Amino acid sequence: MSGQLLTERLGHTLVLTISNPGARNALGPTMYSAAVEALDSAARDPEVRVVVLTGEGNTFCAGGNLNRLLDNRSKEPSVQAASIEALHQWTEALRAFPKPVIAAVEGPAAGAGFSLVLACDLVVAASDAKFVMAYVRVGLTPDGGGSWHLARALPRALATEVLIEGKPIDAPRLAQFGLVNRVVPPGQARTEALAWAEDLAALAPNSVTRIKGLISHAEEAPLPTHLEKERDNFIGSLFHADGLEGISAFLEKRKPVYR
Repeated sequence: MSGQLLTERLGHTLVLTISNPGARNALGPTMYSAAVEALDSAARDPEVRVVVLTGEGNTFCAGGNLNRLLDNRSKEPSVQAASIEALHQWTEALRAFPKPVIAAVEGPAAGAGFSLVLACDLVVAASDAKFVMAYVRVGLTPDGGGSWHLARALPRALATEVLIEGKPIDAPRLAQFGLVNRVVPPGQARTEALAWAEDLAALAPNSVTRIKGLISHAEEAPLPTHLEKERDNFIGSLFHADGLEGISAFLEKRKPVYR
């Protein structure tokens, strides 16, 4: 069975759950298209303000299914290329999603599962969660944007260690380098992520979307170009309904209500 991606709405939060319990939540092509579709729909739904990505049970995701990969060796390379392209569409959809995405990680996040975590904006992980890029251990190389994210987020020596050794690294160590935001007791990652999502959903949606866009823009743009982007977004925010509500609530000493 290739597994499925479960969707659940909890208030303003959309929960996406990688579900393939018989194979430690290994990924499959049907999940890739379902995830892209779910994110595309959520991006256009003003009632969805935050997404939480998690795995069913006590495993986040074991990565790709090695049996399927072995079977693909008997087919044209284009078959595997199409599968990887579909995974990469999921990665790009996470990166381009205009609202915050929180990864809630229990247990192992391996291979492409780790790559998906890296594509999220925020990460809550159980203290015993393990992150591993074990591609080299089976004679393969990373996909899903794993090497891209790690090379930018970690010191070169540590990124090399994680990618070339292919050994697990725990949540507390990744937290030291800012790749994990919150470390919680085992079994509490989803609960903590949902509570955080509720807090984020109460913030000005227009501001949150614009700030996420500014962060992405800043990764590539020179300072003068980015300063123009900040100017335009500030003006756009000031003249947005959320700006009026936020300023008014502050001056009136009340809690803002964003619609």
